[in-house]
Formats: sequence, C-alpha cells, structure tokens
Amino acid sequence: MTLLDSAIHAITSWDPRNGAEEKAKADFVSALDHGEAVLSRHPLPTHLTASAFVLDRGREFVLLVFHRKGRFWVQPGGHLEDDDASVESAALREAREETGLAGDLLHGARVVDLDHHALAGAFGHCRSHLDIGVVVFTDGTPAPTVSDESEAVRWFPVNALPDGVVNGFRERLDGVLARLG
Repeated sequence: MTLLDSAIHAITSWDPRNGAEEKAKADFVSALDHGEAVLSRHPLPTHLTASAFVLDRGREFVLLVFHRKGRFWVQPGGHLEDDDASVESAALREAREETGLAGDLLHGARVVDLDHHALAGAFGHCRSHLDIGVVVFTDGTPAPTVSDESEAVRWFPVNALPDGVVNGFRERLDGVLARLG
C-alpha cells in the first residue's frame, strides 16, 4: 500500500458523526482529486498532514507540544514525508520527533479525526492543512524531550488544558475521546 493509498483509506473509511465532520470529510475527499500532489507541501497551498493525539492508557492525560512558529499548545504533527509508509506511521514519526518518546512506548495507532484548518502567514506557502488525527497510547506518562520544533513538551490532564492551546483543539480532543468510547 502506498502513502496515497493509506490516506485514501483513512479518509474514505472515516465515519462522520455530525455535520461539521461531514463537511471536513468532503473537503478531504475533494482534495484527493489532486492525487500525489496533496501529499506534499508544494505545489498546493492546502495539503494533507498527520498528527498524533498521544494519550495515556487511562485517557486522563494528553501530551502537547508548544509550537515554535504557531505560538500555541497542540498535539505533535506535521507534513507527510516520502518515506512514510502510512498515515499512521507519519503520525508516529511526528510524535517521536516532537516529543522524544521512543517508538516502543507508543501503541495502538488508529485514525480518529479529520480536521481542515487555516494557517497564519508564519507558515509560509502553506495556507491550510487537511490534518488526519491518529490516536496513540502510552503506559503511564513517560518523560518527553523538547525538540527543535517546540519550546516545551508536557502532559496535561484532558480536563485541564493549558492557556494558549490552539484554537479548536478542545473540540478535536473531545471528538477523539468520544470516538474512543
């Protein structure tokens, strides 16, 4: 399976639960008309990304990074790369890169969220991301490490998110938690 095949499968098999999710899925399906180009940050200003909602097994804590460019707290994530085998592996790679957690600490990766969001001018050519959210679990809350892309990495209680969390994150996290039951 190619990365594009993985993205197509993640998007087309995702089951929207409300009107906003139906609109998001329609945006993603429409973007697939661009074929392989939707996987790369160039030439299109709107493209697919993958992010990881890193939760402890008890679903009491979420791991967030303070994004250097955006100046907000958010789940780890970013652009797809040519050597990513799947959307899930891209999200896992981003989680490892941005949090310093070893891959063997991250379990149960699966797609749980589709989110189309606009980006500020600080993101250059990129005008919006079609982000495929993947949930991954850890046993406990292992100590993270700050990366070059972040100023801080911390676990937060899911019911006490920090000030400065990216706009719309609370709703995305609530949707992820609802999908997990």
